[in-house]
Amino acid sequence: MISFNYESDFQLDNENLYEEWIESIITSEGFYLGEISYIFCDDEYLHNINVEYLDHDTLTDIISFDYTEGKIISGDIFLSVERVRDNAKDFNVEFSTELLRVMCHGILHYCGYKDKTDEDSKLMRSKEEEKMAMFHVEQ
Repeated sequence: MISFNYESDFQLDNENLYEEWIESIITSEGFYLGEISYIFCDDEYLHNINVEYLDHDTLTDIISFDYTEGKIISGDIFLSVERVRDNAKDFNVEFSTELLRVMCHGILHYCGYKDKTDEDSKLMRSKEEEKMAMFHVEQ
């Protein structure tokens, strides 16, 4: 089950499209969907989580708590809509594109992908691009 929770004014337009896409990412990596919660928030909300739970006094676009057991993907993914919006401007991409990148980034971590080394980051970016291409908006 995938749930979307909003701690800011932001809201996804068509949650069903995102649910189908996220589940397709999970199955494409050979995993099964457990329970995933996305929490869309602002910088302050996510900063407080970063300080309280991770002892990091910095802004970030995503924090994920992984509850995966075996092949069943579960977790809580907190996204700062403000940070995603700023990053989209910095990277010169549409907000919707950067949002997809960050949303799949958390799932890819749950599937075992890392991003601490240059080599791992390169693979993560490649996987993000691959999974973003799986998102289809019907015209």
